[in-house]
Amino acid sequence: MKQLYLFSNRDATHIKRYLEKSAGRNVHLVITDNSTVMLSFRINKDHFSLRLHRMFLSANVDVLDELAEYIKNKRKKTPLIRDFINNNSYHLKKKPPRKIRCLHKGKRFNVLDIFNKVNSEYFDSPISSSITWSTRRPKRSVAKRTLGSYSQDNDLIRINSVLDSARVPAYVLEFVVYHEMLHAAMKNEPSNGRRTVHNREFKRREKLFRHYERAISWEKNRWG
Repeated sequence: MKQLYLFSNRDATHIKRYLEKSAGRNVHLVITDNSTVMLSFRINKDHFSLRLHRMFLSANVDVLDELAEYIKNKRKKTPLIRDFINNNSYHLKKKPPRKIRCLHKGKRFNVLDIFNKVNSEYFDSPISSSITWSTRRPKRSVAKRTLGSYSQDNDLIRINSVLDSARVPAYVLEFVVYHEMLHAAMKNEPSNGRRTVHNREFKRREKLFRHYERAISWEKNRWG
């Protein structure tokens, strides 16, 4: 099957001409870097306004032909265009993670000290993630479900500030930090071909925490 590849920005004019010839309509084409909307259009009286993501500069003839048919009939199904977008999603520009100011020292605990202690005791290969107290104070009903979180995008561990309390045993905070550090260590590795958060290996390693049973029991009695 003959393929037509268009690689540079100047070739947007070739796409415009190809679509106009195939669709039999005047086309006003704009190439964008919009990472949310890959394709949008507006029908005007004397032309068809079309906005395409830059990835379409490498579209082959079959995709362009389907696009031309779509211009002629917007009810036309577009499986090739859908597959093309899915297969070229790596072209999308990802926004850099927002910089987070890490807050280590709380009213009772220094979460970085806890992190370093757990790192030394449980991880042969030190975890290099950042850690911070969460600046939000969620309601109690929410707090019990979000004691900690790990973001792989910016390699950041957040610990719920509800744990920064004299009523919370140090081993409970250490367990929550250890739990999130496990996520950083394992990076949600696939298990049996599926990507899981708490797979069998994760649960096995979680129980290696010295005060696992006490921490789980305390959490259940306090928020269970």
